[in-house]
Amino acid sequence: MRKVHLEDIAAEIEQPEFPNLIRQFIYNQQHSDNVSNASISDLPMFHGKITIYSSVLATFHAPSDISGIGGMRRERIHAVKSWRNGPGRYDTIFVNMESSADCVQGLGVARVRLFFSFSHHGVEYPCALVHWFLRVGDSPDDHTGMWVVQPDDDESLPSIIPLDSIVRAAHLLPVFGPERVSKTLSFTDTLDTFTRFYINRLVDHHTFEIA
Repeated sequence: MRKVHLEDIAAEIEQPEFPNLIRQFIYNQQHSDNVSNASISDLPMFHGKITIYSSVLATFHAPSDISGIGGMRRERIHAVKSWRNGPGRYDTIFVNMESSADCVQGLGVARVRLFFSFSHHGVEYPCALVHWFLRVGDSPDDHTGMWVVQPDDDESLPSIIPLDSIVRAAHLLPVFGPERVSKTLSFTDTLDTFTRFYINRLVDHHTFEIA
């Protein structure tokens, strides 16, 4: 956990629009019934520090899997620039979505870039900065029974979501094409190398039920 100035972390993660994304997020939280009509001048100002976290814990009900008392299960989700002295680790997640054409069973799929929190006018906002995946097709793949997703356009801005909208981690498998995969490809580069992914619903019973 570390506290940083907003402009410093925006430069570090190469997201110059990050300050405006936070302003838009605050506005959305304060005006949930009118989020589409806000101009940049309507957005509240924010110039404070934010607190960065390298991981969060998701707790969910999964009685069919190995779990604790009452069928509750807990898993850690990471967003860190160096994992075990190696490359960065930015996990993928299921996000609870009210309505979206790109939902899978009411769940969005995203990759976490940053976990952080900040305070505005006495209200604490725990959040995540995410890059979205888009659903491919209107039904699961015929051969695998798994939904296929692809990263949103590179030019699309990431989104800030409330931390409590995260359901749990998602496991994505690359959709391999006809070309041979390089022997030098590391698993840490998979999400940045391939263009389409299966949502692995066989990773555990809970994922099988929700995806």
